[in-house]
Amino acid sequence: MDKPTEQTRVIELQQLLNQYNYEYHVLDTPSVSDEEYDSLMRELTQLEAKFPELKTADSPTQRVGGDVLANFEKVEHRTPMLSLGNAFNDADLRDFDRRVRQVVGDDVAYVCEMKIDGLAVSLRYQQGLFIQGTTRGDGTVGEGITENLKTIRSIPLRLSDPFDIEVRGEAFMPKKSFEALNEAKLVNDEMPFANPRNAAAGSLRQLDPKLAAKRNLDIYVYSIADLGETGVVSHSEGLDLLDQLGFKTNPERRTYSSIDEVITFVEGWVDKRPNLSYDIDGIVIKVDSLEQQAQLGFTAKSPRWAIAYKFRAEEVETKLIDIELSVGRTGVVTPTAILEPVKVAGTTVQRASLHNEDLIREKDIRIGDYVVVKKAGDIIPEVVNVLVDRRTGEEQAFHMPTECPECGSELVRLEDEVALRCINPRCPAQIREGLIHFVSRTAMNIEGLGEKVIAQLFQEKLITNVADIYKLEKDQLIKLERMGEKSADNLVNAIEASKQNSLEKLLFGLGIRHVGAKAAKTLAQHFETIDNLKRVTAGDLVAINEIGEKMADSIVTYFSAPEVSELIEELRGQGVNLEYKGPKAVKIDDSDSYFAGKTIVLTGKLERLSRNDAKTEIEAQGGKVTGSVSKSTDLVIAGEAAGSKLAKAAELGIEVWDEDRLIEELKK
Repeated sequence: MDKPTEQTRVIELQQLLNQYNYEYHVLDTPSVSDEEYDSLMRELTQLEAKFPELKTADSPTQRVGGDVLANFEKVEHRTPMLSLGNAFNDADLRDFDRRVRQVVGDDVAYVCEMKIDGLAVSLRYQQGLFIQGTTRGDGTVGEGITENLKTIRSIPLRLSDPFDIEVRGEAFMPKKSFEALNEAKLVNDEMPFANPRNAAAGSLRQLDPKLAAKRNLDIYVYSIADLGETGVVSHSEGLDLLDQLGFKTNPERRTYSSIDEVITFVEGWVDKRPNLSYDIDGIVIKVDSLEQQAQLGFTAKSPRWAIAYKFRAEEVETKLIDIELSVGRTGVVTPTAILEPVKVAGTTVQRASLHNEDLIREKDIRIGDYVVVKKAGDIIPEVVNVLVDRRTGEEQAFHMPTECPECGSELVRLEDEVALRCINPRCPAQIREGLIHFVSRTAMNIEGLGEKVIAQLFQEKLITNVADIYKLEKDQLIKLERMGEKSADNLVNAIEASKQNSLEKLLFGLGIRHVGAKAAKTLAQHFETIDNLKRVTAGDLVAINEIGEKMADSIVTYFSAPEVSELIEELRGQGVNLEYKGPKAVKIDDSDSYFAGKTIVLTGKLERLSRNDAKTEIEAQGGKVTGSVSKSTDLVIAGEAAGSKLAKAAELGIEVWDEDRLIEELKK
């Protein structure tokens, strides 16, 4: 072929393959064989390599995954991704219906949809082209995962019409994909995912899109975030439009005019849900009319025009074979039920936490019992009750030991605590769990240094405390199981990078009893260096808002230990930062800032500042930023498209500023 002919062929192949992809992944009606599709894809790949200028953003070749990302950028949602209120029984649904009819009258219709158990995402299109995909995050700010979402073949890269539109959907892992993924993990001696929801979330947070592409995820789009010029007047009409544009919407949706019909629909899916090719954990019910939705409005956390009916957790019977004990980083000894493998809510369960000895006694749980098991929240396995009528007399009562199963030290029960605790600071289990906590994402965030690697390093005596992590060398790491040269290089770099973390990360990582991530930041911000913190008294600490007596005593006790002083000096010697790097704390009494001591709410889209930046700067000047407007709110900052919070501020007579006034005051 000559060049013009080849270029024409590229365009033809792109259009053809996108059509075949839509037929297969959205309509579930493939019109060509896999072999023919693959042959055409190979041809297109070769031609695009020859004419790279013809490779467009919506080319089907873009679905295989691009370059590895350094991180995910934070993205502020133009329209917040709110959570839904929950219903757990018929009475809750009838109460929802009553509240709706009190506002909009009796002429109301409801759309019922499957509540997919996955990861909520937002998809933005400009002139019909997919330009940005974002996780829900905290509902206000999510993570940009555009490249990973492009690997989901049911997401159109270009719409059938050149709309500017933002839609919301649930990305999920079909049951078959989940089973195949976990089988591969077991073959590779890796920890399998607990459930398809975790697997989907983990896949979409891979920094390498090629790994996400291998996970075979899917999506159902369930709403239009910004209706714009669509002319849509109802939710069901919006779903029909999404179908026309090329999105995949759930075919099981139904519209009803009475709550009795809704309840019948919900009850019908209680038994049918296992037959679906994907997991659902309930049914979402929405008022269909968009005008009525606007009348009903929102609470601070959720829309008043929608509710999620949550299915009762599936309960199954199995045998309790044994009870094992584990020691956590704070020394708490936790009993765990070892079960005959049983399928619960889509995954195989072999272990369930028994929490403490009091719970075992209360439920009269014995080794050898047949028990009923469920997943709390469809996630965490727990023993519901014992099937006493199935006892044979051979069951054995369980008693907690008096000595630590790891180090043999005497176990104690501290005042006002249910749990037994090992208080030996040299207990191997506590040290190992403490190391795992230190490197975790919410602490020092050392990527690549997971539980298995820590366990190997600890077993080989290469690390005995957190300072030893910073002494590790590449030659030592390469010798570990499943650790290649590139992985070792990446890990060395991650360890080195963590030295620059701000003090609050280190304080939380040290695992001081009662000090969580929020308290660690408060302490770091107030005292600024670890040397200042080491010298404080309990009285100094309780004078700080949010620090109670119990936490204050724990902090003083921790820093008074000679081995802690030695550890800090080791960390200092290894170049670990021991100072706070964030915005300085403002003492309200000494501050002349307008914001000092005031409670402020941000609403709408800010143009010059991100919401996070505005929050950080306000807090740096002594203000407190909250998410909802109330009588205690002093000020509301309103950006573009401010909604119900602005109306609430007007109702309560609260002062409202625009972004320009905010920036002007911050600069003073």
